[in-house]
Amino acid sequence: MAAGGPFGIDHRVTVDNRGIWARHNQLVLEYATAATVVIAPLVLGDESKLGDTFWRTLDSVAVSQAITQAAKLTFQRERPSQTANPDLFFRGVHDSSFPSGEVTLIAGAVTPFVVAYGRDHPAVYALELLPLYDSMARVKVRGHWQSDVLAGWAIGTATGIWAAHRRSPLILGWLPGGFEIGFAHKF
Repeated sequence: MAAGGPFGIDHRVTVDNRGIWARHNQLVLEYATAATVVIAPLVLGDESKLGDTFWRTLDSVAVSQAITQAAKLTFQRERPSQTANPDLFFRGVHDSSFPSGEVTLIAGAVTPFVVAYGRDHPAVYALELLPLYDSMARVKVRGHWQSDVLAGWAIGTATGIWAAHRRSPLILGWLPGGFEIGFAHKF
């Protein structure tokens, strides 16, 4: 089977929308990730390493989603559910396969944690299994081409690294006097 797309790797795979790959499981991961990214920084504040990491995750996700949406509007690529030809770009604003917004979200959410905690707690690297799963699942349900998910993963990872290495969280810095809300309890 010939492959195409920007990296020469794109091809349709047999649809598998059952079990672990079912679309509803992908949506659970997407919505749970988005909810956690928005709610956790508000609850935890930024006084702890965990709270600070969640604020950086919010920065990562916000910036990566802005980049991804701009890219989708620019490239206007048809999805594999629409065509067998992976080279169809600039087809109209309703075609938004490149890059994958969901994979960008998941990668952008886990990367600040990998950067902040990975060296001291190597098990944190297992979080990278989440964008791997979502990438595979999106391709299996023909929601995206292989290059779509790789580009999304790269954008999410890059913004996560950027957010993790900033002197302070970006969005938190925009708030006058910072932001603090939450519940803290020590035993």
